[in-house]
This record gives sequence, C-alpha cells and structure tokens, in this order.
Amino acid sequence: MILPKKLKRGDTVGIIAPASPPNQENLEKSFSFLKELGLNVKIGSHVKEVYGYLAGTDENRLRDLHTMFSDPSVDAIICAGGGYGTARIAAHIDYSLIKNNPKIFWGYSDITFLHTAIRQETELVTFHGPMLASDVGKEEFQDLSKKMFLQLFEPKELHYSEQISPLEVISEGERTGDLVGGNLSLIQSSIGTPYELDTEGKLLFIEDIDEPPYRVDGMLNQLLMAGKLQAAAGIVVGDFKNAVPTNNKPSLSLDEVLEHYLGGLQTPVLKGFKIGHCEPHFSIPLGVKARLSSKTKSLTIMPGVQ
Repeated sequence: MILPKKLKRGDTVGIIAPASPPNQENLEKSFSFLKELGLNVKIGSHVKEVYGYLAGTDENRLRDLHTMFSDPSVDAIICAGGGYGTARIAAHIDYSLIKNNPKIFWGYSDITFLHTAIRQETELVTFHGPMLASDVGKEEFQDLSKKMFLQLFEPKELHYSEQISPLEVISEGERTGDLVGGNLSLIQSSIGTPYELDTEGKLLFIEDIDEPPYRVDGMLNQLLMAGKLQAAAGIVVGDFKNAVPTNNKPSLSLDEVLEHYLGGLQTPVLKGFKIGHCEPHFSIPLGVKARLSSKTKSLTIMPGVQ
C-alpha cells in the first residue's frame, strides 16, 4: 500500500464536493477548525455549484478532484460532504494521476465508492472520517471527532476499545487483515462493477444511515450471495443510524438481521463501533493492517500516514 505523507502546520487542504451540494454555511464554519490545526484552505472551483441533487456536473466535480491531486501546493484533500454522486465519476478518474501524486484523501458515506476505487486502482491508503459541511461545521461536532484528525500529522497506531463505546461480539475470533469498506449501500452498489470491493482476507467495515432493517437485510444478503462476507477475515460493524422500521408493518430488528447474516461466520464480528454517521466519529485509515479481537473486544489499526 502507498501511505500518503503526513501533514504539518502551514500545509494546504484542498476542499472538493464530489457528491451532493454541501451546506455552504456549515462549510464556512468548518474552516475555523482547519485553521486551528494550522492548515490553509483551498476551495475547489465548483464546490458551490448545484446541479439537481449533485454538486455540479460530473465533469466539474471530476475536474475539482483531478485539480486537487495534481496541484503541488495541495497536501491533502477533504470532502465537503457526501449524499450521492461519486459512483457517477469513478469510471472517468485518472487513477495514474492519483498514483503519481499520492496525498491524504478524507471523507465517508457516499465517498465510500471513491475510497474503494482509488485504493484498488492505485493502492493509496485513504481516510474514512467526518466531512466539513456534514459534520465539522455543526455545533454537535465532538472533541473525540476533532482529535481523530491528529492522526494526519504523525504516524500513530489507533486503538478502539470499550473505553470509547460498548462493543458486542456477534462471532468469536481474532484476525488480522487490511481494513476496507465503509457505507454498506455503496459497497453493495459496487458489486458487478470494475470497482467491486475485494474482501478476501480483509477486515470488512460496514456502516449506514436511514436504512430500515429490511433494506440492511437485502444488502447483506447480496454481499453473502456474492461471497463477500465469507471471504472476509473479520467484520467491524459501525454505526447504523436510524436503522428502524419506517411503517407499522411487522419487522425484524437490526440486531436480528445482523445476527442472521454475521452470527454464523467463522471469523470475528463485533458491533458497536462509533464509526459512521454518528458523534463521536472515530476516523480510520482504509487499506492498512488492522487486528480485530473478540477476546479483548478491540480493534487495533496501523498508521495511515508516513
């Protein structure tokens, strides 16, 4: 894997909106946090554009992505928000440009499709973490979420234990593998494409938002039939915000769905990680080695920068 270079005070962060239009007021508020970290801000030319449910046309969102990776004055790229749209540009990305200009790339949710495509095409480690307009610029942005950005300034091993949140074992075991994944619906949408997520021998991380149990059931069923769950060395279940039935019809609970698909796997599966659409949001590098243990109820992750 390619580890991007660590940041230092005075470096410049490029901001792009590769999916839906970000809340501009929250985006502006987020800049003060970046400045507290000693970082300068460079805003993509098309971040304020609105094209239906997209932050500008595919061509313009792609242009901002390419510009930030090719610009030698930009040391890291942080996404303003998610929503929908990154899969529309994945096939048109110049992956050789990214591989020849590796740098920190940070976001989550719909950005999952880009995390997977970039890593599998270039071997660049990317970061699953809070975005500027969606999270950083809001009042509820918590201290732990802020501290997770410090992993970009110095190589550090991350340790997640029950000191952060209660963890529950779905399947016993202890395994090591590259940490991959992200938003479950985006992982599902990669199946059958050139950017289909490779889970063979890897620790698969999943999270989602506003998906009722039957929808989570359908997505996990597709991953099961595609062999993705069985191939994984272990599964890290992050936050599933608002995963409740949306009508008065009978429904399985999210826990029952998770137990059905993950309980019989012969690999460690733990749930309860505050990673995803939640506060605090524990940020993680994707593509690095990690160790998941049901014995110690912990996830240990190797550094994501050099």
